[in-house]
Amino acid sequence: MEHHAKEMAKIAYHALSEKKAEDIRILEISEISPIADYFLIASAKNQTQLTALKDEVEEKLGRAGYTECRIEGNAHSTWILMDFTDIIVHLFSEEDRLFYDLERVWRDGNVIDPAALE
Repeated sequence: MEHHAKEMAKIAYHALSEKKAEDIRILEISEISPIADYFLIASAKNQTQLTALKDEVEEKLGRAGYTECRIEGNAHSTWILMDFTDIIVHLFSEEDRLFYDLERVWRDGNVIDPAALE
């Protein structure tokens, strides 16, 4: 696993944390999937917070020199996917997070303590 993926996950985690994202989970999936090294999954209380989370992650990773490949979802979405190639950030409304339950779908991934990214 490349060092920059871990750095990206750390930056994204702190951006989500600063904007008060709920129930932030970091899954290391490099051993089980070629699509990325980490998934970050977080919930927002409302649409405004969901957009703020997206903007903060995009800004912080952009400032660090990482530009996203793709963002799926917009200001009216209840699930925003941010694909930075090495990490993928999933931002959900509370309702959609329960419905899609990515933690269950990707249960073979390793849940990472944020302190392990430091």
